[in-house]
Amino acid sequence: MTLTWAQLRDLKCGELEGAADGWGKASNRADAGRDRIETQLLNGLRDTQHGEAAKAAVGRLRQMSRNLSYVYTECGLLRTTLNSMAHELRAQQRALREALDDAEALKFTVHGDGSVTYPAAGEGLIDGGPLPGGTATVGAAAPGLHAPSGLVAPNPNVAKAQDIADRVAKAVRTAAEIDWRYARILRKLKAEEGLKVPDSTWQDAAGDAAAVRDAARGYLKEAIPRDATPAERKAWWSALTDEQREEYLAVYPDQIGNLDGIPALVRDAANRDNIQLLMGKLEGRDDTKSETQLAALREIDRQLRGASEPGAPPMYLLGISDEGLGRAIVSFGDPDTSRNVSAYVPGLGTSLDESFVHNDIERARSTAIGARAMDPLSASIVWLGYDPPQLPAENIQENLAVMSDRDARIGAPAYSQFMEGLSATNRNSDPHVTAIGHSYGSLTVGMAAQSGSGIPGVDDIVLLGSPGTGAETVEDLKVGKGHVYVGAAENDPVTKLPNHAEALGVVEGFKTGFSSQSRPEAGVAAGVVGAGVGYLLGDAGTRESQIYYGTDPARAEFGAQRIRVDDGPRPLIDGGPADAHSNYFDPEKDEESARNVAKIVSGHGERVSIQGYR
Repeated sequence: MTLTWAQLRDLKCGELEGAADGWGKASNRADAGRDRIETQLLNGLRDTQHGEAAKAAVGRLRQMSRNLSYVYTECGLLRTTLNSMAHELRAQQRALREALDDAEALKFTVHGDGSVTYPAAGEGLIDGGPLPGGTATVGAAAPGLHAPSGLVAPNPNVAKAQDIADRVAKAVRTAAEIDWRYARILRKLKAEEGLKVPDSTWQDAAGDAAAVRDAARGYLKEAIPRDATPAERKAWWSALTDEQREEYLAVYPDQIGNLDGIPALVRDAANRDNIQLLMGKLEGRDDTKSETQLAALREIDRQLRGASEPGAPPMYLLGISDEGLGRAIVSFGDPDTSRNVSAYVPGLGTSLDESFVHNDIERARSTAIGARAMDPLSASIVWLGYDPPQLPAENIQENLAVMSDRDARIGAPAYSQFMEGLSATNRNSDPHVTAIGHSYGSLTVGMAAQSGSGIPGVDDIVLLGSPGTGAETVEDLKVGKGHVYVGAAENDPVTKLPNHAEALGVVEGFKTGFSSQSRPEAGVAAGVVGAGVGYLLGDAGTRESQIYYGTDPARAEFGAQRIRVDDGPRPLIDGGPADAHSNYFDPEKDEESARNVAKIVSGHGERVSIQGYR
């Protein structure tokens, strides 16, 4: 049936919004049911019941929770689709009403087909009488819009009538397009029959969410303050109604969950839903990146849904995305209520994979447990909000080429903004905040600290296994000389990387030596000799304190406090080539280092044990 202007005029958009409210209530009930399962039933069952029957019950409850998550998402999408449709149609109603009001004021008649009749007006050039009226139709060539012949003057009502006819037609035509577009989306928002929600259904949900996001761009997305400061984003979120917040969480969990300045509990709720959509999006893809990230997402989801380990604080997902090499921000402890908050930046070779989940997330958990033993109001975060360089390991030239500060310079502003967001949402008057950089992550932290007035809100900086920060002294990091701590194991080769001149000499010396020989085995031997000579030539005239990215933080010239850590395994003698590089957070492998880090994070940096400079 063709839409008429009368139907558009009489359309009750409030009925669409009423239907949206109904779907919103269904979404909220599903959310409440899911929350009850996760926070009450599962925890109570695990604490009081054991055995095969209890395990089976836990499995069924988890399936029910997953089903309710799907209901919550789909019902929320329906609500936003109907609200967005009403929003767009109401805009066309306003445009139509303005045209009709103009016609009424001019005493024009708007007919059912959209044509507009206008009365006689003006004066004829020959007889001086009024020029005859007529009817303007949509798209017609109105004679009054053409230049007069000199004998005939235009009726001044012609152009006005034509404008009204065109405005009426445009409003009706646009409303019909809106109706068609949203009807297509609504037809897709349906679930498969059955009591289970398989992975394939979440794939459909991811597609549904993408379609609704695109349709609701003008209704919701354009209002998200992406270019605002974290404090402004917090104020924006606080000013929204409960219904508006629910819609943003249902339709744009990816946006809200990764927006610095949004409260931690809100980001966590958004990202727990977003991770389901991300897994659905990646499900079934056979490229290596998708398979790697999907495995990591599944393990993070499992940890989020599982029971906390004894003594471990609750887990919050503050960011998750498949952007670049993957993004993940995980906190142990609520960073908004904790008076001690740390954010650890991982380094070289890190990406959203299972290694990140089992190593880097575990480091944040260990730090949180240690810090909370000294002050229960402590939270520890691992921040993978950038793409650290990856180590191709195909040849020495590529490995050294990838070690530039480019990725750190890109990641530093994002880290600073995240830290600014923590300051905006933390409820304590003066929280104690620690920035931790491990390996290449210490360069990212160092770059952030050297920019502007430093990292927002940060009181202490911890550098572990650092190849340098790009800074010459602690003063460059802008937190004060007594607030920069360095952990550098004697057997950690990353903390002893050659400076740029030495590294370049190694590469060029090896290439020259290798290419000078005709036989491969002789070339390798000559390459090793050439590398040694190149190192000595590159070392000439350089300061002993210089390593790859500036002054060695473990030296007196830098001016930091060197905390005591274990020497670690000797490279290639007690284990792999860099085992000592990975032990700083581990209370079992390096108890002294882990304890010192926990002291700093919990606000007791004055209690750390000190080690002599190199």
